Amino acid sequence: MNSLDDLERQARALSTAERARLAELLLESIQPPVSTVEADWNREIEARVAAFDRGEVSSQPAADVFAEARRLVR
Repeated sequence: MNSLDDLERQARALSTAERARLAELLLESIQPPVSTVEADWNREIEARVAAFDRGEVSSQPAADVFAEARRLVR
């Protein structure tokens, strides 16, 4: 049995929460770090979605928005 098999066996013996945390740590180790700008955009997106869900902002159909944009550039 190799060390990877040993690690897998040990990981499977962990609790569900511990396995989830281990998975997060392993994924973080292979993903590039999130840039400050990307993190800022993620927060902004979450804030806008939350405001929409709370009914604090209105929306328009995309077709209407594009039609207005086409009208404005003519």
